[in-house]
This record gives sequence, C-alpha cells and structure tokens, in this order.
Amino acid sequence: MAKIAFILLCHKDPEAIIGQANMLTAVGDYMSIHFDARANPAHYQKIRTALDGNPNVTFARKRIKCGWGEWSLVQATLYAIEAAVDAFPRATHFYMLSGDCSAVKSASFAHEFLDSRDVDYIESFDYFDSDWIKTGMKEERLIYRHFFNERTRKRLFYASFAIQKRLGLTREIPADLQIQIGSQWWCLRRRTVEWILDFTRRRRDVIRFFRTTWIPDETFFQTLVRHLVPEHEIQTRTLTFLMFTDYGMPVTFYNDHYDLLISQDALFARKISAEATELKTRLGALYSDESAQFNISDEGRSLYKFLTGRGRIGRRFGLRFWETESSLGRERELMIVICKKWHVAKRMVAKVQQVTNVPAIAYLFNEENTELPDLGGIQASLEKRTRHRRALMRMLFDYFDTDRLVICMDPGSMDLLHDFCGDRAVTRLLEIQCEFTDEYLIGHAKRVGLAGEQTHNETLERLLPTIRGDINFESDRIRDAEFENHMIVRQSHDAEEAAGHIARFLDVNRDKGLEIAQTEHLYAD
Repeated sequence: MAKIAFILLCHKDPEAIIGQANMLTAVGDYMSIHFDARANPAHYQKIRTALDGNPNVTFARKRIKCGWGEWSLVQATLYAIEAAVDAFPRATHFYMLSGDCSAVKSASFAHEFLDSRDVDYIESFDYFDSDWIKTGMKEERLIYRHFFNERTRKRLFYASFAIQKRLGLTREIPADLQIQIGSQWWCLRRRTVEWILDFTRRRRDVIRFFRTTWIPDETFFQTLVRHLVPEHEIQTRTLTFLMFTDYGMPVTFYNDHYDLLISQDALFARKISAEATELKTRLGALYSDESAQFNISDEGRSLYKFLTGRGRIGRRFGLRFWETESSLGRERELMIVICKKWHVAKRMVAKVQQVTNVPAIAYLFNEENTELPDLGGIQASLEKRTRHRRALMRMLFDYFDTDRLVICMDPGSMDLLHDFCGDRAVTRLLEIQCEFTDEYLIGHAKRVGLAGEQTHNETLERLLPTIRGDINFESDRIRDAEFENHMIVRQSHDAEEAAGHIARFLDVNRDKGLEIAQTEHLYAD
C-alpha cells in the first residue's frame, strides 16, 4: 500500500502545523517540514518541541529564508525532500503541501487512489505553447537573469531587468530541456524524486539557470519530471483542489464549504481559512475515517464561476463595448426568437420556416455545432461568429438571397441584442418565457457542469434558487432595455393569445400566427 511522505513548506501558525503533522502521520504516513528561516524563531522551536518525539516527522537539514517567486522556495523544497528520502525509506509517494492545505478525503481513499495507477501527478504544460501565464512576463522570466525579489525590491528588480534588456544580455535555455509550467502542488513517486535529486547533483548548469529564473517553483519540478519520466507515466493534473478569482488571487474556503470540498476529484484542498476551525475539525475527522464513502461530482470550479459571475454584467461592471460594423441594411428585417429552453425555440422556428418560408437559423451565437453554410471561415467558431457578428449576418442575408431572416438567441446574450437592436435594419424580438420545474433546473445544472450525478441534494437545493433567479434576471434585463418591437409569449398563454404576438413578430396574418402557436408539443421537455 502507498505510504505518503508529505513535503510541508510553512512559515506561520505553529499550532496548525503541529495539528496537521499529527493528523497526517497518525495513520502511518510521514512528513518532512521546512519552516521558513525568516519566521519567528520561537514558533519554530515550538514546532520542534511538539514533534521531535514523532518518529514519522522529520525536518529539513537546513532552513533558509524564502521569498515569493524566488529560487529559495525550490531550494527549501529540495532540502525537505532530501530529508524525507533519507528518513523514510518506506515512503512510496511524496506530496507537496503548504500550511493552509487540508485533506478532503480519508487516508484510506488517498492510499487506494495512489495505488490504483503507477504515475506522477504534476501539472506540466509547455511553457511557450500553453496559455498558463495569462499576463505579465513570459519569455522574460527565462532569458533574463532575475537577482532581486519583485515584491520586496521592486525598483531593483525592474532596473536590473531594464538594463539587461537595453544591453541585450539574454541567455540560452539549457538545450536539452523543454521548459514546462504548472501548479507547484504535485505528488511524485519515490523513483521520480530520487531521479530529480540525482539530476540536481549532476547538472549544476541547470541549477544555475533556475536560480535566476523568475518564479521557478512553477517551472523547475514541472520541467524535470517531463525530462526524466516517460510521458505515459505522467498525469498532467494536481491532486490538490484550488481555484483562483478573476484577479488571480486564491479562493479561500470556509466552514460552509465542507460538502463542496469532499465532492471534488482531489485528495487535498487549498486554501483553507485560518478561521475555519469547524471545517478543519470535520476534515480532520474525515481523514481517519476508514469507512467514509465519497460521491465525487467535481463541479466546484464551474459552480464557483457561475455563482461569482452573477455579479458581472449589468450589476458590477458596465456592458462591454460591442462592435460597430456597418449596418445590416435598412431594407432588411432580422427577427430574433429569445428563449432559455433552446429546444422550444428550435421547434418554433422550424414551424416558422415551414409556414412562412422565411430562412431560420437556431442559436448560431450560442451553439458551436449549429448548421451553417460555408461562408469562407467566418462561421467556423463561436468566437469568430460573435466577433464578426454583423458581417456574418450580412453574409447570411446574401447567402439565402432574402431580406427577412429568423434566428434564435439565448436571453443571456445581451451585448448581441443591444448591437442588433441598434442597427438600422428592422429588428424584432419574440421572447418565449417558459415555466421551469425543479427537475428541469437540476437537469440543466448537470448539462452545463454546475452539478454532477453525485452532487448532494443539499447543494442542489442551495443552487436552484440561484439558477431560477438568474433566469429571471436575464428576462428583467431584456425588459429593462426597453427594446422596440419586443413581444413576449408565455407558456401560460393559450394558442389564441400567443397567435397575436407571433403574427406581429413575423408580420404575417393571424391564421399563420395561430398555426405556429399550435405547434405540436411546443413546450414539452
């Protein structure tokens, strides 16, 4: 069975470190600790006094002062790994942790998980081809030498960088390495760790290179693992669940996140609030519970993105500036069917096309696989369609050789609605307001990744009001925009009432409107 040696880098909160070490080693695993030499000496002494009697805990042979983005973080990790390799010959896996990580599965689950596949778990994406770095320095992290800490000695950091750039003092990346990047929270097998330690002793040139690389903890182990280990033995993922806000800050977890955390496809989570004592207590008890069962739904990231996104357009930020290409044409009519239940709108526009012979296209700005004619590549992706929306629509009018066109659109596409309704063409909107049962909303949450088959009922109960409120909010935004020619058909309307709105929307007689309103099984889910 797997035996884990946890590699813990920490700098504060000695009580939490002591508790974490005792909890993780109580089931037979190990821990090697590097406590920042910059931290309070009394805190380190307190940790040593409390844990020196624990045979499953060891300490890095040398403590150094660590700084964010510096080589010191990698060096501290190597010191802790060396201590663990020497002290724990039975350790099969080495798992990188920080002081604010907590286990979100039981020890028995973690051991069985690691035993199930003989691989290393580490994010390792190609440094230059991937989009892992969103903003700031990229190539400059590697080809220039960084001697100062950007956070503590900002002026010297950028002055040194500017001088090197002005004088063209670049350097070569070691020729045999393909630089990788990824999260520093990894889990490596013993053989891999021993290979890395041997490599660091043999290749001092590589160590010199990474010593002056900016933020090497995101590249050093990631690059060496990919260099030393066969690709089929690497799982490019982290076993530690973590998320970041839109501002690049780690999401912090609190007492009410217990159900969410234990349902993720991860063994640990970061970053647990220091004040979340109840959460830590529950997770600590869970770790030693050999009978614990887990329903893994893994919807955490999509759920967080959805819930935090409720404060976006129209509530926290203004609408984006939409493109202003030339008009669709004064003589043209664009008729937009807006509906959250896409299958309802598709049934209606299919009937519209049958009754009126007006060309109709369903959800071309919302659905990647919408069937479209070849328009020279502009139709190839949702991104292209949206970016060149007016050009696309003009080409569709020309392709069908018509001045009247019907399309479907999701009510969340407000920037598109504003853009088209502001055009010189005649634009009419028909909003279909459907009824949503709890069962339908649960199915919707699962289809879009907000929930999984194993998501707890309590999570779903908390989620449903938010989804329902979001649908109502989208409808309110459309009404508040006060678009001209905006008609509404509700599921509660009878066919006669709906026929009038449909007839005005399509500018057809009432009989045709009634025929469309009587579409068989129009609202069936």
